[in-house]
Amino acid sequence: QVQLVESGGGLVQPGGSLRLSCAASGSMFSINAMGWYRQAPGKQRELVALIASGGSTDYQDSVKGRFTISRDGAKNTVYLQMNRLKPEDTAVYFCYAEIQAKSYDSGTTAYWGQGTQVTVSS
Repeated sequence: QVQLVESGGGLVQPGGSLRLSCAASGSMFSINAMGWYRQAPGKQRELVALIASGGSTDYQDSVKGRFTISRDGAKNTVYLQMNRLKPEDTAVYFCYAEIQAKSYDSGTTAYWGQGTQVTVSS
């Protein structure tokens, strides 16, 4: 079974920075993509950033230029560097991974972390 373990959330003032980390562990053949979603109170979960195995990235428009997603393939870890944080960034951030379990089975499974709280407030 694959597990995603997140860290790095917390309370920060507007304009500050945080770095989220998520490590995938367990039995897997390959990780096709990893990323971050977030969910604020009363709102639906939304994509923040995604990075594919080839290195291509996608960002939500509201975080472009402020957030940077990266990946350490050797450690099966994805990072989200969040700079110039705004109160609107306050949410629970969830790590996401799309994983192929076996080389002979091309099907993939989506995995989610437990979520880490990010609060931006003065």
